[in-house]
Amino acid sequence: MPTGIALQDARTRLFSAADNVLLRDGANALTSRAVTDELGVAKGVLHHHFADFDTFLADLVLAHTDALANVADQLHRRTGAGTIVANLRYALTSIFDPLGLAMIRLVISRDAVRDLLRSSGSRGFPYLGRASEVLTDYLAAEREGGRLLTDADPQSLALTLIGTGHLLFAGESGTSPNPDAVDEAIASILR
Repeated sequence: MPTGIALQDARTRLFSAADNVLLRDGANALTSRAVTDELGVAKGVLHHHFADFDTFLADLVLAHTDALANVADQLHRRTGAGTIVANLRYALTSIFDPLGLAMIRLVISRDAVRDLLRSSGSRGFPYLGRASEVLTDYLAAEREGGRLLTDADPQSLALTLIGTGHLLFAGESGTSPNPDAVDEAIASILR
């Protein structure tokens, strides 16, 4: 005889609960118990849907990586419109939002998650790798449209923007950087 009610869309709801814990308490507080308590379900629910907690975390990182498709779509729509600096500020602000930064901290802090991501074919940090691809594609489109110099290297620019963006957004104060500071950094890189 069943002991409970089936949890609809369990993966999504478990991921959302993990996001809440990450944002509120940080990567060190993220445990299977914290996730299931946040959702108000038995701990076995998580283990029913995932082989183990590290697999859950790796899938969480990959889900956030896949969500960068929204940033790519927005940049595609903005190609040729507005300023490149404003478009890139939008992208960096989206990539390095609190959950994006939490995904980076999570991968840094969990060796087993990094190992699982590597074994699934991901190189390095999938979130940052995908973010770099999104920026590279956007910059290549702007170059093709004549808004960047023809000898500009979109991939090198994207990698530099990702590194600089991470430093700006993961700063010591824990707050987002001033938009003018972000614009200044982007403009400097594009020069």
